[in-house]
Amino acid sequence: MRAVDGADESIPGGEPGRLRDDHLMRRSRSGTSWWRPGLTVVVPVLLSTAAAMTVLIKVLAPGTAQERLDAIRTGLAIGAGIGAVITLALALRRQQATEYDATERRLTELYVKAVDQLGSDKAAVRHGGFYALERVAQDNPAHRQTIVDVICAYLRSPYTPPRAPGSSKLKGLRAPLRPGWARPLPDTVPETTPKDADQEARQEREVRLTAQRILRDHLQPRTPARSWMRWFPRPVRTFWPDIDIDVTDATLIDFDLTNAIIRNARFDNAQFNGDASFEKAQFIGDASFEKAQFIGAASFEKAQFGAAASFSRAQFKSDAWFSKVQFNDNAWFNMTRFGSAWFAEAQFNGDALFKKAQFGATAWFDKTQFNGNASFKEASFGGIALFRDARFGGSAVFNGTRFGGIAFFNGTRFNDGAIRFDEAQFNNDVSFDRAQFKDAAFDRAQFNGETSFDNAQFNGEASFNEARFSNAVPNEVPRSQLSSGDSAPK
Repeated sequence: MRAVDGADESIPGGEPGRLRDDHLMRRSRSGTSWWRPGLTVVVPVLLSTAAAMTVLIKVLAPGTAQERLDAIRTGLAIGAGIGAVITLALALRRQQATEYDATERRLTELYVKAVDQLGSDKAAVRHGGFYALERVAQDNPAHRQTIVDVICAYLRSPYTPPRAPGSSKLKGLRAPLRPGWARPLPDTVPETTPKDADQEARQEREVRLTAQRILRDHLQPRTPARSWMRWFPRPVRTFWPDIDIDVTDATLIDFDLTNAIIRNARFDNAQFNGDASFEKAQFIGDASFEKAQFIGAASFEKAQFGAAASFSRAQFKSDAWFSKVQFNDNAWFNMTRFGSAWFAEAQFNGDALFKKAQFGATAWFDKTQFNGNASFKEASFGGIALFRDARFGGSAVFNGTRFGGIAFFNGTRFNDGAIRFDEAQFNNDVSFDRAQFKDAAFDRAQFNGETSFDNAQFNGEASFNEARFSNAVPNEVPRSQLSSGDSAPK
């Protein structure tokens, strides 16, 4: 069995146990409050009867004893009618409560049974468990977050993907140990061959893909763009709004949340095997990908981050696409490792922090808008660095940054704030043609290739104290600030 002992303990938050406790409390209250329904009927009947008789006597003003008796009978009849209506309403309410209790009991039974299925040794049974949970969540919106928590807990459990065809050993990355779906140790450990283990890993892979598919299908609010209905987009009834995702430490396979809407998301230390897509996804709350590893290509094109987004210490071992992404709050990429990175036309409305980030190949920041402060302090660019026509609305810090390939800042606008390239190293050619600076400092910077500031504009102070140029010094650079031994101006 894969599930932990006890159905209640295996469910995040103890939801089934809580449902049972609520049911017992309702039964306890119903046993000790038997007199309340009586008062609910008797008091209104007495009051309404008295009021009816008072009105009849005053309005009709019966003069004889027989007329007064008729008025009293009429008042009693009115009271009896009101009592009948109240009794019927109470009976209807009691029936609804009974039906609700029966529904809740049935829901709890289905819930616990589905969770138990996830602990089965058979992959087909685990598939069935996920399908059952999906149905429960679809029919019961109040329990959708709990169902998603169960799915995420399953994905967080340790897993090693199957080896690729022709490989001699498993090459997948196993997630670190974390409380989740643990299989109890049997009394005797059966002998398993590598072939059996690989077959089990492949079956488990399909189960996990089913779990991921459930998240994908129910976090997309509209019909797929590839269908003919893209011209008439409409909300999908299967969409689950206001859902939080926590797959910290999870091993994910070809993960796809394209067009998804997520409230809060945690992918810390998650390992994405294969390609990962978050294209056009919307993160309403915080999104954290700290220390996440992307083995294949990762795409966040046109995604929107409504709150803080952190990719600090994440590793992108292949291409990372952030083109036209929108960060509406601070974005952290400190000590993040990239292969090739595309941030073209991205928009940072908060601070953008790339401190000590490493770009192993080409880094595209063409037409990127940095509306807050931007820091690339001590970052490393191993390939071409493209910041053409980028806009820096706040301070821009490149202190100690190393550019191993050609760097282009053509047409870049540094509109406001401090512009610092102190101790930056340009080990190849660099171009600041048509760039616009306010106050800029290149103190102790090293220019080891061809350097160009053609048609650049310095609208404030420009500082090149002790800067070194291996080749010709641009005319825009003040000669008095340079260290001795630099080349003559071009």
